[in-house]
Amino acid sequence: MLKSATLNIRTDPVVKAQAEAIYKKFGITLTDAVNIFLHKTVMEGGLPFAMREPNAATMAAMREADGIIAGHIPAKRYTSAQALFDDLDAEDENEDSSDDDA
Repeated sequence: MLKSATLNIRTDPVVKAQAEAIYKKFGITLTDAVNIFLHKTVMEGGLPFAMREPNAATMAAMREADGIIAGHIPAKRYTSAQALFDDLDAEDENEDSSDDDA
């Protein structure tokens, strides 16, 4: 098949190098991998992998971030890094104890 279309993309150089190293182990180039992805997309009629919604914890964090940005939820402030770490540790302990209740 004659390949006449050109695809130009921008990506993080580190990610590109990591992907190239992985594909090299399979004996294919990055171009080969992109072509495989495109062919598989056509065969599947969509993305060739599952797209999932974030889990409940991630959704809660996203809602909290949106609330903070919108000014509906006050952002936590700390007087020191140690105070931040203490608060994070306390949150972890609360989550661990609530897991025990389940």
